[in-house]
Amino acid sequence: MRAWLAPGLCLVAGWAGAQPPSLAQADDAWNRLRQQGEAAALAPLLAEDRLLTRSDGRMQHKADDLQALATRPRRTPRIDNEDVRIRRYGDTAVATGTSVQAAVSDGQPWQGRLRVTRVWELRDGRWQRVASHSSRRAPTGP
Repeated sequence: MRAWLAPGLCLVAGWAGAQPPSLAQADDAWNRLRQQGEAAALAPLLAEDRLLTRSDGRMQHKADDLQALATRPRRTPRIDNEDVRIRRYGDTAVATGTSVQAAVSDGQPWQGRLRVTRVWELRDGRWQRVASHSSRRAPTGP
């Protein structure tokens, strides 16, 4: 886990400085900002046409995702990424790994491990997420 949150917030909000954050930094910023419920700071990380496929099969567009984050029906105090692998194909990159999460959704606690795939595209000098998919991992034995 990278501990770069404070500088990352500055970079995400306005891409301050000469270089935008690296893809790994942008991917990490997504998790930290989501934990904090920072919908406005997350917006630049999402392409306008971004589509999320949730682990239950529901589809969610950028505006819906940001609205849900801003109103906070779900709070996610824990998001840890494991075994993240980033493969770049020109201006497109695919990040895969495991997301370990703990959340409270509509008052009900939830925790689990998700396999995630996140597709990023370098647009106008900054990384934006264009698609995401998550699948719940089967629980492991004792």
